[in-house]
Amino acid sequence: MEESLAYSLSAAFVLGLIIGSFLNVCIHRLPRNESLIAPSSHCPSCGHPIRGWDNIPLVSFLILGGRCRDCRQPISWRYPLIELVNGLGYLLLVWRFGVGWTTVVYALLFSALLVITFIDLDYQIVPNVITYPGIVIGVAVSFILPVGFWGSLTGFLVGGGLFYLVAEISFRILKKEALGFGDVKLIAMIGAFLGWKQVLLTIFLGALGGSVIGLFFIVFMGKSREDAIPFGPFLSLGAVVALFSGPAIWSWYQQLGAF
Repeated sequence: MEESLAYSLSAAFVLGLIIGSFLNVCIHRLPRNESLIAPSSHCPSCGHPIRGWDNIPLVSFLILGGRCRDCRQPISWRYPLIELVNGLGYLLLVWRFGVGWTTVVYALLFSALLVITFIDLDYQIVPNVITYPGIVIGVAVSFILPVGFWGSLTGFLVGGGLFYLVAEISFRILKKEALGFGDVKLIAMIGAFLGWKQVLLTIFLGALGGSVIGLFFIVFMGKSREDAIPFGPFLSLGAVVALFSGPAIWSWYQQLGAF
């Protein structure tokens, strides 16, 4: 049993690294409306196509010393970081949920959130090409998830509805965009996968994280309240915490309320 688990975890980690390499392509090309298929991966500095043996996740970066083989320009540390995070995410998903279709669906959600996080950090946008299909997929496969169909539908409506209401009020009444509509679609997608209870937890954790980081930037980095901070990364992090620990957090909260 232990050998089987070790094999499953190792396979999940390697698969996560490989898919993580593709996620780097998505993060780079989706905001530019470029094809994810052609041209093949190439150095952003010199444009030279990356050889197959120079495109092995993590390994090639270490062997090349973090530089392009041809022009010797530095390769961003984000490429191996994204590969590593996705690999570790897949490993933890298998460890937490076992091998099965539920884990496959959650792996899809995890990778989507990872792509959204880095695109939002760079461009302050949440791509519709991810959130719209994500909502449909989340509801469509909900019958194999713990939330079930009605839980998925409720999560989509609660998450998306709350954020849509906030976005509309801020835009039409306060005449300022306190919340982007990309975030509305993101939280609706998260709700479709995790259900209403976990989407509420995601919102709480995302708001808490965003407030702490925002305060840090104001106090230590000289930012003002008018400076925009992308909310997508905090929602994504909150969703990952809710995915892995949501039931335990809700159980702790209910026990706390009992006192």
